Amino acid sequence: MKRKLTDNIGLKIISVLIGIVVWLVVVNIDNPGITRSFTIPNFELVNEAYIDDTGLVCLRDGEETPVRVTVTGERKKVNAISVSDIKVVADLQQAVSLETDPVMIPVTATVDGIPAGNISVWPQNVSVTLEEKVTSEFMVGVNSGDSKPGAGYEVGTQTVSPEKVRITGPESLIRKIDKVSVNVSVEGVTEDFSETAAFSVIDKNGEALNSVQMNNLRFDNNGKVTVTTRLWKTRSDIGLEVLYDSAPQNGFMVESVSTVPESISVAGTADALSHLKDNGNIIVIDDEAVDISGASSDREFKVDITQFLPEGLRLTSGSNNEILVNFRILPEEGKRLSIPTSKIIVEGKEKGLQVSFEIDKLEVRIRADEDHQINDFGTKEEEQVEASIDVKGMEEGNYRIPVSIVLPEGFELLEEASTEIVISKVSVTTETVE
Repeated sequence: MKRKLTDNIGLKIISVLIGIVVWLVVVNIDNPGITRSFTIPNFELVNEAYIDDTGLVCLRDGEETPVRVTVTGERKKVNAISVSDIKVVADLQQAVSLETDPVMIPVTATVDGIPAGNISVWPQNVSVTLEEKVTSEFMVGVNSGDSKPGAGYEVGTQTVSPEKVRITGPESLIRKIDKVSVNVSVEGVTEDFSETAAFSVIDKNGEALNSVQMNNLRFDNNGKVTVTTRLWKTRSDIGLEVLYDSAPQNGFMVESVSTVPESISVAGTADALSHLKDNGNIIVIDDEAVDISGASSDREFKVDITQFLPEGLRLTSGSNNEILVNFRILPEEGKRLSIPTSKIIVEGKEKGLQVSFEIDKLEVRIRADEDHQINDFGTKEEEQVEASIDVKGMEEGNYRIPVSIVLPEGFELLEEASTEIVISKVSVTTETVE
């Protein structure tokens, strides 16, 4: 009669448990030896002072082979080892010769509690190149990337301490360095703050040096600097006022002065913004930037507005430094006349073509003759103005074309007028009737 698996199940479970206990006892009493391997990504180069007096310095291979460390010992001890417990060094004093190129340096590894004879490393030697030692100084720049302070604030100043650092290393590597930069995020901040951070070394290709290259260099302050960021508040709708001492040609006058844009946005210290408010939130552009001496027609000047910002103020990010200052010049008996382009007569247009204007109105300057006054030119006279263009023989395209303007008696144009037009085909929609 066959026995079932579940017969005497209690005795079977007890037997299994006893077997496990016996195995654990044996393992813990005997503590058999095992072997484990570890991959160490880098090593420490020691006793560099051994060659320092010679004016040389080591340049480590840019693509170092990771060191493989094998440890043999009691199970408990070996299983408790982690990569951080293993110290791998290459001792310059143990180099076979400093005259070879590259120089081969023996590699050793140590682990607390493990005899040296139970530790092996591969490769057994690493190669370095000896070069002239060079020291250079670099100013430290600050990079905040795309981060932005909280609403209503901008970065006012960022000061670095120390503002420059000394870097010592192999000549070939030092010559590759373009700049030193520290990254500081200002995302969402609304208060001044200081931050100590490690700086990056950027080569002439705009790329940061990798960890191996950085290990070939020596830095002041352990490669760290402190950046103090001060925030400025922003203010928009700051008006612009243009001052000028020069005068147009005799018999002419300045009709108006305007700027493009009409206002600007600035960021500044609390004191600077307060002073700006006391002055009506106006930035003054003085006569150094504009000169209309002898002008008889409109003048336009491109001005760098930043040269007129008081200390403690600057334009907000993304603002254009340049503004346009427009002087509208008229004769003393002159006037500016606006003619809607919709009232300009188009003559000579070919069949199947249409004409459109690039502007909504044409502005011209007029003046009165000796027997009239410009103030006599009113609404009635404006209605008598006739304007026309002739497009005879013109095909599709963009043109600047003269405009013929006829004024009421007693008034005349100060200059010839022209406008931009576009000639295109008339689109024909064909309907299909079923």
